[in-house]
Amino acid sequence: MGDSSAVEQSLVQGEEVKREEIISQNESQLKGPTLVHYKWWIQMIIYSILVLSTQAIGTLLGRIYFEKGGNSKWLATLVQTIAFPILIPFLFIKPKKTNKNIEIIKKPSFIIVSSLYTILGLFIAGNCMLYTIGLQYLSVTTYSLICASQLGFNAIFSYFLNKQKFTPYIVNSLVILTMSSSLLVLHNDDSSERTNNKTSRQKYIFGFLSTLAASAGYALMLSITQLALQKIFKKESFRLIIEMSTYQSISATMVLLIGLFASGEWEKLVKEMNEYELGKISYVLNLIGTSICWQFYTVGSVGLIFKVSSLFSNVISILGLPVAPVLAVIFLHDKLSGIKVMSMVLAIWGFVSYMYQHYLDDLKDKAEKRGKLVELSEVNNLIERS
Repeated sequence: MGDSSAVEQSLVQGEEVKREEIISQNESQLKGPTLVHYKWWIQMIIYSILVLSTQAIGTLLGRIYFEKGGNSKWLATLVQTIAFPILIPFLFIKPKKTNKNIEIIKKPSFIIVSSLYTILGLFIAGNCMLYTIGLQYLSVTTYSLICASQLGFNAIFSYFLNKQKFTPYIVNSLVILTMSSSLLVLHNDDSSERTNNKTSRQKYIFGFLSTLAASAGYALMLSITQLALQKIFKKESFRLIIEMSTYQSISATMVLLIGLFASGEWEKLVKEMNEYELGKISYVLNLIGTSICWQFYTVGSVGLIFKVSSLFSNVISILGLPVAPVLAVIFLHDKLSGIKVMSMVLAIWGFVSYMYQHYLDDLKDKAEKRGKLVELSEVNNLIERS
């Protein structure tokens, strides 16, 4: 009898010790998120800056290429993906050692991952070509604001593929940003711009439809990327962001290289460089700068998907759309009408609405964590009293 009571007492003590360990672990997790929380915001800001800056500069350089004598659609598309080698050194950075208590996630099979990167690469190649056509036939202001329609497409895909929840502020953001791009479609008074760019009405419509189709395709690609993160990789890390950005760019580059040589445009590139208005050096620098910008844009975009969602990544991209038209007005002397100014204001308003919802979610998350911490403290007190 004495032995059995001693065993029972030791078991009870063992359970109490385990319970205290669990409570202490939970308390540390709830008290410690301050550093993790700030780290998350810093990473999100860095990725956002990458998207905003590289998108504006890349768009402007792409337009300058066509303005100053560039004519190759395949080359202008290829430079948007070919700079992937600059990311390869980041693949050799060793990841931090994970906690032994964290469950090890099984790596997806090579066939699944390679198929995913091939599909994403095809998406990127097709979208980049459509965007190139739009940028060739439209002014930077018109092109950029039509791209805002991708947020509406992304909202639809996110709802069905990523189970995105819609609150009044998010819906308000989507409606306003859609109105921002719709103003240009309804206005459609770019006759002077089309004359200056020697673009016929048919080419203008072709450029408009190409940009719209590219926006829909890009939105779908973002949702597929988020779905892959949730269902295939089931984790997030800086290395995975670099891997995804690199391998999908390799796949897209291979497709575009085939297109460049199959179309025969490669034979005209030497002549094109010699006749470029700003000179050979500027021609090469333009292509290099464009390629670097779009590669880092891919990193920033994928990073925002991993840290928040595909919808948020798209919202940041839409926020950056007014930057390119402003630069185009300064450097390319694009016409900035009152309708376009209103469209920019609506785009910024829509972004602020979305960010306010994210701020509310953050406050709610903090309140829930405080509530859990209070509950754990009360349980701990009861255990100590007993």
